[in-house]
Amino acid sequence: MESNIQPKSSFAWTSFYMEFADKLLPYKNNRPQLLELIKDVFDSSGFRYPFTENGQPIDDICPFTVFGCFNKGITNENRIALMKGIGSKLGVKAAVPTEFDGIPVLNNMRAWFFGYKAERKEDDISNLWDVFEAGINYADNPSEVSKAAFIACYDKVRMQLGIKWNLTMGLYWIRPFSYLNLDERNRSYLTQNDAPYYTSIARISNLKQLPGAKTYLELIAACKEIFAISDIPHHSFPELSHAAWTISTSGEQNKKSSSASFLKWFAPLINALKELGGSATPEQARKQIISDLNLPDEIINETRGKTAVKKFDNEVAFARNYLAYEGYIDSSVRGIWSLTEKGRSAPMNDEIASEIFLKWAEIFKKRRESAEDVFINERNTNEKRYWIYAPGNKSSKWEEFYSQGIMGIGWDEMGDLKQYPSKDAMKTKMKELYGAEYSYMNSALATWQFANVIQAGDIVYVKKGMRKVIGRGIVESDYIFDDGREEYKHIRKIKWTHNGEWEHPGQAVMKTLTDITLYTNYVHKLEALFIDDDSTDVPEEKEIVYDPYTEDDFLSEVFMDAGRYSTLVNLLKNKKNIILQGAPGVGKTFAAKRLAFSMMGQKDTSRVMMVQFHQSYSYEDFIMGFRPSKDGFELTPGPFYQFCKAAQDDDERDYFFIIDEINRGNVSKIFGELLMLIEKEKRGEKLRLLYSNELFSVPQNVYIIGMMNTADRSLAIIDYALRRRFAFFELEPAFDSEGFQAIMQQANNPKFNALVEQIKALNEFISKDESLGSGFRIGHSFLCANGEITDEWLEAVIKYELLPLLSEYWFDEPSKVEQWTKRLCGALDD
Repeated sequence: MESNIQPKSSFAWTSFYMEFADKLLPYKNNRPQLLELIKDVFDSSGFRYPFTENGQPIDDICPFTVFGCFNKGITNENRIALMKGIGSKLGVKAAVPTEFDGIPVLNNMRAWFFGYKAERKEDDISNLWDVFEAGINYADNPSEVSKAAFIACYDKVRMQLGIKWNLTMGLYWIRPFSYLNLDERNRSYLTQNDAPYYTSIARISNLKQLPGAKTYLELIAACKEIFAISDIPHHSFPELSHAAWTISTSGEQNKKSSSASFLKWFAPLINALKELGGSATPEQARKQIISDLNLPDEIINETRGKTAVKKFDNEVAFARNYLAYEGYIDSSVRGIWSLTEKGRSAPMNDEIASEIFLKWAEIFKKRRESAEDVFINERNTNEKRYWIYAPGNKSSKWEEFYSQGIMGIGWDEMGDLKQYPSKDAMKTKMKELYGAEYSYMNSALATWQFANVIQAGDIVYVKKGMRKVIGRGIVESDYIFDDGREEYKHIRKIKWTHNGEWEHPGQAVMKTLTDITLYTNYVHKLEALFIDDDSTDVPEEKEIVYDPYTEDDFLSEVFMDAGRYSTLVNLLKNKKNIILQGAPGVGKTFAAKRLAFSMMGQKDTSRVMMVQFHQSYSYEDFIMGFRPSKDGFELTPGPFYQFCKAAQDDDERDYFFIIDEINRGNVSKIFGELLMLIEKEKRGEKLRLLYSNELFSVPQNVYIIGMMNTADRSLAIIDYALRRRFAFFELEPAFDSEGFQAIMQQANNPKFNALVEQIKALNEFISKDESLGSGFRIGHSFLCANGEITDEWLEAVIKYELLPLLSEYWFDEPSKVEQWTKRLCGALDD
């Protein structure tokens, strides 16, 4: 790997930084004087004093935050001025540096190493002084005693509020030849496959989270061993950091920044709310901005789009939303914009506004991408999984594992499985250890899942061969590598609930460890093996904590405004059943799932079920029917029956049943007698089911969300019986929505913008076409990219998605297809 290295003599900054640390240490027990000293420097330099809370100067500070004064995103001129001023007050004699390449800097919005007074613990700042002192002592006088002191102080601090990778940055500032900086640039550089550090670092840590002190010192030792190799391009941490900086900034011209027009309202909006006492209605805030900036009428009254919405009003609303996402504005009260503590005290300028916008645009992009996964795979990190497992060859370790309350797997030669960052890394190691002639796909999957996927609360069924089940247990611990064991060193603690022998339902899989969570019928059969007919106690399930999901989350992900969302929620609450209908690509499935989550207030996937109707789907599939079994046929409940039973037993919480492509099935045939019971007025009424002598009802807390593609001409119009039981809500192309406008702003691509305008014109043309109509318009999701929006991607969307759709629409009118082919392709011409 090539490297641009500054000679050691050019790292002049290290002398100043180390002496600055030495002169700062005596203020550990005189922090009020230190704060006065710093404030004097800021005031005399004409800089805004940054260390205030609730408008008042703070009364305590840590040494790393002092270093942060001149190690954040400010100009080199200001950095030098602050170094001179504070350094002079401290008595630093070393020359103030003028070059800062390779020195890690803090994000301006997170430049403190501690939280606000109400949020932090009483000793947080004192702990930071302790690790500062211990870091200097251990670097200057390494011994077992000073090492133990450093480890204790470091580990005490690393879990504090405000601490993450910045702790390693601070240690690097104070002793740059002793400590490894693990900012994002260095982590990226160290973990590159072609970096000389990759192999050594990967064995110690995947650098996904801040390491503990012992691991951190192991990383430092590993780097120093590599520094000692003569043909390695770096021989110190400053040289390493400079190389990482050089590589990351070699494409600095590609650094992202945004020119989104609404960013200019971030600071004026915050200032306006401050002037209005911290809280105001949207109209009051806009009037204050107009007054503060003396805005002319042409800016205030400029309109955009067919709806002629005022651009100024719209952009201020955009600014408010992003400030709410970032925690500057409280969004809990509809119609009132209130500054939070952060909004009152944190700085705001165009650069920070751009950072906020790009950060959240990227978050929303990732959310959209992840939401494209199959719905059944959407799982909360705390949701219980079910596993089938073999304890050793031919289950030979079962009695030992049962008596010790553990489960274990082999592959001992791999060492601690947590050292491997991926399944591919595990496969590579297995080929090295056991021979390269096999793929190790199943083995790597088992070791990865055992170390990283299984979690406390999961259920494990123990198999013997392919025909017997010999136990069941509940996982109680994280992964443990027990090097003291002779074999099967990879273990987890487990509470074994059953030990015996039962006939396995069918034939078990041959693998050592298999996740069977998604095979719900199989899990039910396994659980049935362990039901004790003599027991009256039903074991309680472990409570699962689901991620919260609010109206704001919905509005940030789904291209819909707050008014339409409110209408949608009220429709579903009042009618109990709703159909989201719309043209291709308007996000019906995406919206349906998130509508359910937002009404529940959390992403509780246990209370949401999704099926898809099709021409062959029947009552027997949906409600109840006979299925083949080893003894002939058995009556098997369908998903809607099981879902209603679960909701009935949990009647104080809402449940959501989602039906994709509802108009593709014969709804009357599929619902059968339940078509009456889903009506709001008939909820709770009982009716005898077709296949069982059972009175059944649809609970009040079950909401049904159907989805229907209005452009599918292969389907008949749905019948009146269905229409009167459902409300219908149209999802429209959202090219003018805030969310899609954010995508356009982030893309900053003129060709993309031109194509959007052509598609909007196309949609208007389609709406007026007598053979089509508004239900055939083009949805916005066609232009929601998973990656960078390039000319090639835009061309592919037109050629392979839009034009085939238009050819189907106008199969008997080729002139229209030709007309819009020219217009759409022409949008990409320079």
